[in-house]
Amino acid sequence: MAMSVGSGRVSQAADGGRPVLPVLPVVRLPTSPPPPPPSPPPSPSPATDAPVSPAADAPAEAGPYQGYVYAYPHKTAYRPLDPRPSLAEVWAGEPTERLFLYLHIPFCEMRCGFCNLFTRTGAPEELVAAYLDALERQAGAVREALGDPRFAAAAVGGGTPTYLSAAELTRMFDLTERITGADLRAVPMSVETSPATATADRLAVLAERGATRVSIGVQSFVDAEARAAVRPQRRREVEAALGRIREAGFEALNIDLIYGIDGQTEGSWRHSLDAALAWKPEEIYLYPLYVRPLTGLGRRARDWDDHRLTLYRQGRDHLLAAGYEQVSMRMFRLPGRASPAEYTCQSDGMVGLGCGARSYTSGLHYSYEYAVGAGQVRAIIDDYVRLAPGEFAVANVGFRLDDDDRRRRHLIQSLLQADGLDPAAYRDRFGAGPEAHFGAELERLAARGLLERDAPPPGGGSGGAGWLRLTAEGLAHSDAIGPALFSGRVRALMARYEDR
Repeated sequence: MAMSVGSGRVSQAADGGRPVLPVLPVVRLPTSPPPPPPSPPPSPSPATDAPVSPAADAPAEAGPYQGYVYAYPHKTAYRPLDPRPSLAEVWAGEPTERLFLYLHIPFCEMRCGFCNLFTRTGAPEELVAAYLDALERQAGAVREALGDPRFAAAAVGGGTPTYLSAAELTRMFDLTERITGADLRAVPMSVETSPATATADRLAVLAERGATRVSIGVQSFVDAEARAAVRPQRRREVEAALGRIREAGFEALNIDLIYGIDGQTEGSWRHSLDAALAWKPEEIYLYPLYVRPLTGLGRRARDWDDHRLTLYRQGRDHLLAAGYEQVSMRMFRLPGRASPAEYTCQSDGMVGLGCGARSYTSGLHYSYEYAVGAGQVRAIIDDYVRLAPGEFAVANVGFRLDDDDRRRRHLIQSLLQADGLDPAAYRDRFGAGPEAHFGAELERLAARGLLERDAPPPGGGSGGAGWLRLTAEGLAHSDAIGPALFSGRVRALMARYEDR
């Protein structure tokens, strides 16, 4: 989940002029100590990282958990491209010297209750082989379109990439390097795994092929909480997997944890945090639980928001006290362990391979069809593995970014980082400061105590003040602030998207 790197719309003026400013939901700042944890609600299937709600004109009491903005625009704003542009056309004039390569493996051994990723379970060996065949055809089409690309970092996500056997992982790396020209041993590379699939033979392949970071979705070290999240696992199995990862010698270990699980208390949350800290991971991600479409929808009461905020603050404070630094609402890492495998949206292009992967250029974000429901996901994968080579030479589904989208993307993904936004870098890129484009939105954030408008550079770096940085409470409300900054056009597209 941690790779992520990472992801609403309403009215834009009919004449194509400046979009109507989105209305920021009024987030509720604490005025007194949080209430005690509520009794666990009934058990709808849980989920993390909900797709962003398109409700810009949200009720005045919109809560802090509107959606995880890991990318802008969200994939639910993508639409079929007509006509479909060739990849050669899409990438013409784009810098290709420092690209980010992302490989998507849409298979898992089971579907956790909190998951709405593009993935299917129980894929037979023949389907995995057919998928790798299709990945090879796609890589060939991409290489032909881009010419001689150079990759600065790579990531393999899913799904669970280590659902593949050691031999299948070897084939995946072989075809990727042979066809794209990437030297994966020479660049930082992150790979996601799970306790059940982090076997010694698979980890040996990852280490030999150059993986520098392994991210494992533990979610909870409490067996009852894992069961409540529809992730049947035992702590001893999790600990054994973590031991194997450490023995393999990767530079960085990331552990994902989830807060807000049914029955989770401040005490049990502290237990999971301490169990994770015992492994001294270089990174820890703390994810709030969401309930989302097609994963067992439910609507929970306001007290669940309060409970999640309480657990978030407890986790944040505990990790800071343990010597970690906060990078974003979700990410914490040991000082001096900045990961070069992180995707930098402001400067890098991204090449995605696999049916659930996105690719980013300065003018177009594109991918294949998106779905969450198991039947639709299976149908999309079945279609993908049957595509002829020529079908991979065009972009099928996507979103064309205009100048406002590019500015918003930079603003959102900078503000949602603890370092904040460098106004000089913004001005150099866009010709004016962020206040000129987003003055009203920034004023509303500052007035609510969520934004510092004249902050010093991060870490006491050189240069004057003037950075835009979320306050500690602003970071806590990142999942409300990010969606509120989406453009009207994007919200309108998301509102018309039909979950499937």
